[in-house]
Amino acid sequence: MEIIGPLVLLAPFALIIGFVALVVVLVVLGFKANKKRNEELAIWAMANGLTFSMEEDHSIDERYPWFDVFREGDDRYAQFTIQGEVASRPITAFDYHYETHSTDSKGNRETTDHHFSAVIVDVGFVLKPLTIRPESILDKIGSVFGANDIDFESTEFSKAFCVQAPDKKWAFDVIQQSTMEFLLASRRYQIVFGGLSILIFDGSCFSAQEYQEALTVVNGVLDRLPEYLLREHKGQA
Repeated sequence: MEIIGPLVLLAPFALIIGFVALVVVLVVLGFKANKKRNEELAIWAMANGLTFSMEEDHSIDERYPWFDVFREGDDRYAQFTIQGEVASRPITAFDYHYETHSTDSKGNRETTDHHFSAVIVDVGFVLKPLTIRPESILDKIGSVFGANDIDFESTEFSKAFCVQAPDKKWAFDVIQQSTMEFLLASRRYQIVFGGLSILIFDGSCFSAQEYQEALTVVNGVLDRLPEYLLREHKGQA
């Protein structure tokens, strides 16, 4: 008992020390992972003739006001920004940050930080609003109650994606059969048309390879736009 007693008293301190040590290890590992990712992004940017900046950019929500996702929360900014041209189209890729706030049962204010990667491709002409995203359970429930989800001839595509647009004809013009087949091979992304640009993201932070994949998807959609639509929206009709 003389030995067990002190050990019992020391047990809580040992747990605290262990917990602190675990937190330190996780912080160090997270720092190393972020450092490695930033180095990979810088290398990828350089290899593609793009610029890479680690500075915070607080102007994204003002430059792209037609994208609702950039108007959520507070302390909004882009960071780790990659810019330049890919496939002769101006692109801006970045990690986006914003904060949301809540209050617990005791009245204490809690702040949650949100981070996700995004790619914006500027097209140089005005695009009508259009959203293409993987269909969720909530979308399926909403469709039962008449939610504005546009259905296409392809049952597989309509089940895989929720498509919303004020102008249905525009949606049908943009999403041709070849575009449906192309997007069915890349079902993870949300694609938003608006203003002079197309935005693609999925809520996660991209690796260099995932940035490349997202750009491939956007350019694939743009490359499949019919000529008559391009002429019309470039004012050449």
